[in-house]
Amino acid sequence: MSDKTMTPDEAVSRLRSGTTLGIGGWGSRRKPMALVRALLRTQITDLTLVSYGGPDVGLLAAAGRIRKLVTAFATLDSIPLEPHYRAARERGAFELMEVDEAMFMWGLRAAANRLPFLPVRAGIGSDVMRVNPGLRTVTSPYADGPSGIREEFVAMPALRLDAALVHMNRADRLGNGQYLGPDPYFDDLFCEAADTAYVSCERVVDTAELTKEAAPQTLLLDRSSVTGVVETPNGAHFTSCVPDYGRDEAFQKLYATTPYAEFAERFLGGDEHAYQRVVQAWRKERDQ
Repeated sequence: MSDKTMTPDEAVSRLRSGTTLGIGGWGSRRKPMALVRALLRTQITDLTLVSYGGPDVGLLAAAGRIRKLVTAFATLDSIPLEPHYRAARERGAFELMEVDEAMFMWGLRAAANRLPFLPVRAGIGSDVMRVNPGLRTVTSPYADGPSGIREEFVAMPALRLDAALVHMNRADRLGNGQYLGPDPYFDDLFCEAADTAYVSCERVVDTAELTKEAAPQTLLLDRSSVTGVVETPNGAHFTSCVPDYGRDEAFQKLYATTPYAEFAERFLGGDEHAYQRVVQAWRKERDQ
């Protein structure tokens, strides 16, 4: 067992252009935004991005870093469609594989179990098959009902990842990760589906503290599937990281209504400490 702590820049320095990258969280909830911001400070591009999309997708799309996006949606939750994603998609900036939410989860689960695909009912009878002509179906080898009808399923291919980025409420130095909010958002599957996984967290604590005030079921990530741990207080901003903080709706609205170049110049020009300082200055300016 070893200390896996590192900085955001050290974590993303291990990524390369052309990588298939999974980003955890869900929409505008518990996204590893400090790691996304660190990624934007690099020259890494040509990404195949796999995400239940939120501002991670919007920022990387607006910056021209995505070659292909695999997603079930791209939303800011309180703003239904991620505007920077929409603008990039409308100008044909990247290839898109859009699937049902359950198909997406099954793709991660197949990769986590090192299977080439898993059968799933989701997608049958919908336009998912039309817009993704590369998808195939499989017929059950078993007589499933009294009539002996063999059911047809979508064969959802494994969403195998080179690397994954996720955000947790707490983690220890070994890579065990804990969520304290209402939903795991499949972050464990992202890590298990990836060759390497980097976990940012609000606070690094001793291992014994992880179960001191929370149930063992909140230990979502096992150290065996985690490569690096990054302590980033407020590192999911402006998305939510309940119960540590909710979504910064005012800042999200600013992000959604500001051209990317202007937003990046104002907020993304420095490291994570600089970002947090600029956000604090913006809050003070807004409240005056």
